[in-house]
Amino acid sequence: MAVPSRWLWLAAAVLVSAPAAAPQASSREIVLQLGKRTISLRDQGKVISSWPVAIGSPATPTPLGRFVVLNKVINPRYQSTKSGKINATVGPNSPLGDRWLGFQHSGPNQYGIHGTPPAWSWTVTSRSAVTNGCLRMLPEHVRKLFDLVEVGTPVIVQR
Repeated sequence: MAVPSRWLWLAAAVLVSAPAAAPQASSREIVLQLGKRTISLRDQGKVISSWPVAIGSPATPTPLGRFVVLNKVINPRYQSTKSGKINATVGPNSPLGDRWLGFQHSGPNQYGIHGTPPAWSWTVTSRSAVTNGCLRMLPEHVRKLFDLVEVGTPVIVQR
């Protein structure tokens, strides 16, 4: 199935129906190394798991810095921040896949770690720079990460 290239750069807003849970103290942290296009989950500095990611394009880069997981959403709804249009597809075939870990808000944009539909998995396996700043993971990888972190977990994005 061909994916229109315009879909690879859409800005995202995630519609969250429930308030975020209270942050919990954790010895875990999520570390993204943009140069390697790899995301790792660390516990007290030790790497638990590491996975490939697609990152922001040069025109819409992934923000650098230290953040925290603000919210966790199963089956998030995708809304374009350019058109305001809500994509009706929810679940594994949606533009955000079936898991969302939000870590930064900037105006109407929300940045997060999320899944990807099967048609776009090549963007992750090739570690492409094609997103609007979010971190795109394979479905099985983002599900595992989602289950291993809590709201409040640090997210460190470095070059």
